[in-house]
Amino acid sequence: MIRMLEGLPDGVVGFEAIGEVHGNDYRQTLDPALERAIAEYGKVKVMYLLGDQFTGYTMPAMFDDAAVGTREWTHWSKIAVVTDTEWVRGSVHAFAWMLPGRIHIYPVAERAAAEAWLAEE
Repeated sequence: MIRMLEGLPDGVVGFEAIGEVHGNDYRQTLDPALERAIAEYGKVKVMYLLGDQFTGYTMPAMFDDAAVGTREWTHWSKIAVVTDTEWVRGSVHAFAWMLPGRIHIYPVAERAAAEAWLAEE
């Protein structure tokens, strides 16, 4: 499941992956929130938290995750991936060059630093 994160700085939209993430989580939660953020702010700053409650992705969710960065390409500004999950960190490092905007990876203990980076202009 993907749930919205509350209390983030203005202009930042955040999500937390909890348990197993399914393809419909993108269509029901993430995609509409990104569309709203683009309409309101123009550029999207995203925090994606994959903490200790995250257990993995279904195959359809993996495809949806890969496709998120290709939509609204020119609107991506910054992405902070906050996780201690090594395979996620490795995947982000491997594919960061293909993602729009700037991307940083933070350990869960440094979530506040991720929020501060996203809040910067």
